[in-house]
Amino acid sequence: MSLPPLVAPAGDLSMDEVRRYSRHLIIPDVGMDGQKRLKNARVLCVGAGGLGSPALMYLAAAGVGTLGIIEFDVVDESNLQRQIIHGHSDVGRSKAESARESVTEINPFVQVNLHTERLDSSNAMELFAQYDLIVDGTDNFATRYLVNDACVLLGKPYVWGSIYRFDGQASVFWAENGPCYRCLYPDPPPPGMVPSCAEGGVLGVLCASIGSIQVTEAIKLITGVGDSLLGRLMVYDAREMDYRQVTIRKDPNCVACGDTPTVTELIDYELFCGVTPDSAADAVQDFTISVHDLKAMLDERAAGSRDFVLVDVREPVEWSIVAIDGSEFIPKGQFLTGEAFEKLPQDKQVVLYCRSGGRSAEALVAAKGAGFDAIHVGGGINAWVSEFEPDKPTY
Repeated sequence: MSLPPLVAPAGDLSMDEVRRYSRHLIIPDVGMDGQKRLKNARVLCVGAGGLGSPALMYLAAAGVGTLGIIEFDVVDESNLQRQIIHGHSDVGRSKAESARESVTEINPFVQVNLHTERLDSSNAMELFAQYDLIVDGTDNFATRYLVNDACVLLGKPYVWGSIYRFDGQASVFWAENGPCYRCLYPDPPPPGMVPSCAEGGVLGVLCASIGSIQVTEAIKLITGVGDSLLGRLMVYDAREMDYRQVTIRKDPNCVACGDTPTVTELIDYELFCGVTPDSAADAVQDFTISVHDLKAMLDERAAGSRDFVLVDVREPVEWSIVAIDGSEFIPKGQFLTGEAFEKLPQDKQVVLYCRSGGRSAEALVAAKGAGFDAIHVGGGINAWVSEFEPDKPTY
């Protein structure tokens, strides 16, 4: 869909800016006018991780005058496989601070605003109101619905991307001119149905592919060049090198942007998305042990004074990376289908663990529902390795 320019042009470009952006200026569709619009633009990037890294770097290189970064996390070594805005020396540092340094190195003409608080319903409207458009680099459904609803209420365009393993998606949502995110996804998936990148993995370079599409769409919106992805979903399969498009239509019954919207203010999005299922939350509350408890239990089992079965509920590729000695492997999916229960002893306590505790809590609900005496390990194998086997890898 072709749209008029989102941002008015700045007054002028300096000699240094003309030299820097010369390859833009000689594109007829961009030219001086388009570059001045980029200079005058205020873009907010939610997250400085996998998608936020290439997005921020290319927005800066393109000459967007003001970049906002919402990020409260710190750089972890496992981020470096895909979050290219950070380097090895940044491990343990604020992602926001690290990203700002990289942006400033790329383009010192860019004003960088850091927002290091966690984005939620109490601050989204105030933060978003300061910018022309929002680029979403998040990886969870609760934040996506929050970003969408705030953009709808404020009339802001929302440049969205999503990545998982070899698969990526991108689109533009803007309720004033087309569909919003809720028109495509009216309801979040059931909790635990869609694994996160931390659980399922992501091809590092996929972040660059989708992040660059997001930046392309942002530049087109700011300058009014070309046809935007508004009303279209771009689907990318990196493994098969296949791009396809799906038409998205505005839903007249959409609760956010339809004819009679019911979302008139921001809500509790973690509750809306069921981030922690009620059944799993109940199980976690009463049947969670620490890694120190597990260590004591394993010592007792080795001494012959206690017997139980320790079960790893992760995926096979995770099991091959690292595991707790003396554990058995039954993936979470087999607990949800019931197949696991044929493999578990009825006369022993079952202790479940995963990477960090989320999936083992879900498996615990299923096991207790089938009548097993079961508990799970809070913090999972990452906590175990940190406390007892630091020579083993975490991921």
